[in-house]
Amino acid sequence: MSRIDGLIAEYCPDGVPYIEIKNLFDLRNGYTPSKSNASFWAGGTIPWFRMEDIRANGGVLDHALQQIPEIATKGGRLFPANSLLVATSATIGEHALVTVPHLSNQRFTSLSVRAEYAAQVDMKFSYYYGFVLDEWCRNNTTTSSFASVDMGGFKRFKFPVPPLEVQREIVRILDSFTELEAELEAELEARRRQYAHYRDSLLAFREAEGVRWIPMGELGTIFGGLTGKSKADFASGSSRFVSYVNVYNNAAVDLERNDFVQVSPGEKQRALQQGDVLFTGSSETANDVGMSSVMTERVGEPLYLNSFCIGFRPYDADALDPGFAKHLFRSSSMRAQIVRTASGVTRFNVSKAKLAHVMVPIPAADEQRRIASQLDHFDALVNDLSVGLPAELKARRAQYEHYRDRLLTFRESAA
Repeated sequence: MSRIDGLIAEYCPDGVPYIEIKNLFDLRNGYTPSKSNASFWAGGTIPWFRMEDIRANGGVLDHALQQIPEIATKGGRLFPANSLLVATSATIGEHALVTVPHLSNQRFTSLSVRAEYAAQVDMKFSYYYGFVLDEWCRNNTTTSSFASVDMGGFKRFKFPVPPLEVQREIVRILDSFTELEAELEAELEARRRQYAHYRDSLLAFREAEGVRWIPMGELGTIFGGLTGKSKADFASGSSRFVSYVNVYNNAAVDLERNDFVQVSPGEKQRALQQGDVLFTGSSETANDVGMSSVMTERVGEPLYLNSFCIGFRPYDADALDPGFAKHLFRSSSMRAQIVRTASGVTRFNVSKAKLAHVMVPIPAADEQRRIASQLDHFDALVNDLSVGLPAELKARRAQYEHYRDRLLTFRESAA
């Protein structure tokens, strides 16, 4: 830190200028070309980024999982290389630095530095400051079916522009942290693949083994989430609900989250209970649809399921152990069945009617508990943040975030 302190004392002793996003960057919205036009999705060479790219390849990107041809672009205009993509709807709090000319879907806003500031901004520094912007975005959203950022406030958000010497030294320090973290993440990812292989092997049942296979529509009832809710219902609500993001990210529902919605006493909404299996009902990609989360614990107060999600409740609560279901519905064989229930053009939506035909293996109750116990133990080795490699990675991230926050905090110079 003394090196940074010395540079700040030398180059900006009176503070650092902060410039509003709308003045520092050119802003453009992403978009999805019409999926009804097959020529827009064939033989593409232009990188088209989605949230899946960040999840798969991190925050600094030079290629996309999907490409589109030039005829699918609006006026042939691309987002410039070295632009920030910031998620401003749906999955808030993510961003990436894209180092090649590109486009993105509508969930992102592109920030490319204006020509008059190009010589004053290191975009890798802006990428790191993007984590501060992410936090602001998470705390300044309007919520309905999908969260969206307050774009008026977003445009007024201020970026610091310290001298390039300071920016580059900060980038050097933070790059060294991220390289060490990447090594730990690679090792952890290898262990997770090993866990997924082991899970899929345990859950690859055959009828010859005496395991019953029952269609979901015969095993239980399938129901939808909340409908007809306005922004005001989410802004002033007092009833807890399980969000799309909660279902997508957690194999077991995270009951520590506090998302609220207004539910009137006369509304016929189904409160969730232990044993319910929840699915995301919609996604921008077919392979990403129908992610599951299970109510493995009892809830002491009414808890509801948000729209864009689907619930499943076994008729016999003892037929499907919640701990077993948590692993089962995320296994490769079950995911393959669930993905096939979805169809769409710009979004893929799970069909409840088709979901009813998904075949569920039902081994004996003691066998379900045995498998769940084994998989819980293995899962803890790769995901429990209190022990082993996950704990080391957690500590490394905490250290990195501490230093990142310190390095990115500046005294603002007088106007």
